[in-house]
Amino acid sequence: MNMQQIKEIAKSRGVKSGSLKKNELVQAVQSAEGNEACFGTGKAELCGQEDCLWKEDCI
Repeated sequence: MNMQQIKEIAKSRGVKSGSLKKNELVQAVQSAEGNEACFGTGKAELCGQEDCLWKEDCI
């Protein structure tokens, strides 16, 4: 997912993107959704969120 797409999702969730980097912005969206802010933390295999919107990009 590219940054513009992430910014659009963030905006729709009420998250201001400002100068946040991709990982920070995705984590902010995850928090706004009430999920664990785990994107990019290496927990992709352990998080248990199989339907996560970010799963494909997560490392």
